[in-house]
Amino acid sequence: MSDPRLRRAAVLVLEGAKPLDVGIPAQVFTNRASMPYEVRVCGAAPGLVTGGDGLSYHVAHGLEALDWADIVFVPGYRHPDREEPPAAVVAALVSAHERGARLAAISTGAFALAATGLLDGRRATTHWHYTRALAERHPQVRVDENVLFVDEGPVLTSAGAASGIDLCLHILRGDLGVAASNHAARRLVAAPYRSGGQAQYVPRSVPEPIGERFAATREWAVHRLGEPLTVRSLARHAAVSPRTFSRRFVEDTGYTPMQWVMRARVDLAREQLERSERSVEQIAADVGLGTGSNLRRHFQQILGTTPGEYRRTFTKGE
Repeated sequence: MSDPRLRRAAVLVLEGAKPLDVGIPAQVFTNRASMPYEVRVCGAAPGLVTGGDGLSYHVAHGLEALDWADIVFVPGYRHPDREEPPAAVVAALVSAHERGARLAAISTGAFALAATGLLDGRRATTHWHYTRALAERHPQVRVDENVLFVDEGPVLTSAGAASGIDLCLHILRGDLGVAASNHAARRLVAAPYRSGGQAQYVPRSVPEPIGERFAATREWAVHRLGEPLTVRSLARHAAVSPRTFSRRFVEDTGYTPMQWVMRARVDLAREQLERSERSVEQIAADVGLGTGSNLRRHFQQILGTTPGEYRRTFTKGE
């Protein structure tokens, strides 16, 4: 019997499923006190499913799990551009959507969602190697090859396996708040937040070591958000010129340095709103935004809500 207090997540394993893609949502949303989800791994029918990379899966549930779930994850699978998923799978996904479940594809799982027609007219992404094939097979889908994930509300898609973690953390942030998402990221030893707009694949003609240097600079900045931060001070830490830093930073993150800093400050404010009773004015000063009115303005611009409403949303029942 399901616990009615838990959110319900189904992981749909299709023929040729990729091991990492299957494991990510199953592990991120695993049952534990800090993660109020119940996860069921399912297939087109209960039993053995032949996977990719020499692995197979024994799933306990069939497509009835999609009727049960609040959110359905569709991991990537091998050769998605060669044939459509089974008609019963497509029908079950459409039925889950009509019932109000969210559908989230990891990597080439986007092909299964596209087969339902639910991505038509919507932005979507997949692994960069398959973006052209997805666009050709499903021309009504607005394929974006330069992002890690796309959230279109009832349907979500992500790029390659690692970006599946980003997508799952993004979903957690929306469901439970930034503190729960950060807790899960620490458990996974993953970056707490990479924006969906971050480039998934930036080909370069020579190896570029600066990205690692910038990761260290972002970590350095996260611990100094209450202090004055400028492009010059960030570039100084990265040991490059401000112009080079700004240009490379946008390529790496999808944001300008100061846009990223502002979002990091709003993120820190979100966590304090969730976990403390400090006033908006106190939190604004702590995170480097100065005044409550400044925090409210940026909160509205970035999140489309107010600090007060955000706090009420994520402290209900506590």
